[in-house]
Amino acid sequence: MSSDFDNLLERLTNNAVDFVVVGDFAGAVYGCTYVAQGIEICCDFSPANLLAMQRAISDLEPVHRMTPGRKKLALTEQQCSHLKNLYLDTAMGQLDCLSFIDGLGDFEQVKRASELLEVEGMKVRVLSLDALIKAKKSMNRPLDRQVLSQLEAIRKLQNPK
Repeated sequence: MSSDFDNLLERLTNNAVDFVVVGDFAGAVYGCTYVAQGIEICCDFSPANLLAMQRAISDLEPVHRMTPGRKKLALTEQQCSHLKNLYLDTAMGQLDCLSFIDGLGDFEQVKRASELLEVEGMKVRVLSLDALIKAKKSMNRPLDRQVLSQLEAIRKLQNPK
């Protein structure tokens, strides 16, 4: 796994951001060989949590990846209450912050479907393998279908019946 991604996770963890690793980076935690282009997290979109996330990455020059002009991340408590997702570029790579995961639900539902795992020496919440498979099936994009075949093979190896 990329040391930049590990550093992003460490920053979020050290700043007490309430999040769950989802997407392709979660797949990599379970052994999927697809190379993640960034980290996707599902997180609590409360102002306190989003402002903690902003503090965690503030020195990494975070910008909104999906906005014209790639505006610098400069959240206020008022702005936080209107956000659903944040798609960021940082000096250490992409960080997508999602409030909802297709096939699973909102952050609280995603958190219940996660496990506390050790990733590069840190304890982080990662979407469970079964929940990740369910989410990938729900999204049904071509890339998700490719990753899904690996995830299902990993599950079969973990639970041979």
